[in-house]
Amino acid sequence: MTGRGETGLFDGLPDSARLWIFGVGRSLSGEEEARLLGSVAAFLGGWKAHGRPLAALHEWVGGRFLLVAVDDRTVSPSGCSIDALVGRLRALEAEFGTEIVGGAPVWYRSGGTGGAIERVSRPVFRDRARAGLVTGETVVFDLSLERVGELRGGHFERPVRESWHRRYLAPRAPEAAPRR
Repeated sequence: MTGRGETGLFDGLPDSARLWIFGVGRSLSGEEEARLLGSVAAFLGGWKAHGRPLAALHEWVGGRFLLVAVDDRTVSPSGCSIDALVGRLRALEAEFGTEIVGGAPVWYRSGGTGGAIERVSRPVFRDRARAGLVTGETVVFDLSLERVGELRGGHFERPVRESWHRRYLAPRAPEAAPRR
């Protein structure tokens, strides 16, 4: 998986490269993974913005996450080109019968660092945190990263206490003032 300081992802792209992370709603079979990644590779091979080719790469992480990055130093993706990517992924959603784009679920590991990857709604995650099933040490995945450097810096997979997900943790009771 992508632990802290992972540097092998997107070799050849700068830390400033744009990044999109898509969580696939269910585990895919080996054949489905191959079809998904082949389709994405074919799309990215012809991906253009205003007729100019984009320098794009993709990675498949943890059997659940599709990462797409673009070196935007020479050609930046346009709104239309981003819409085309999302449209292709929506077509793949229909083909595979699972969500890839949208929904804003929370992704985390149950059972510790090497645990299974779970996908739940934000209210369910909040309820699990309130019940003590999710703690500050629970590992979460942050699909909101926007740059490859954030990914390489270890911000994709980290403890709840170090991510924006901490807002779902139950508030701690204030410590009592010492008696005099």
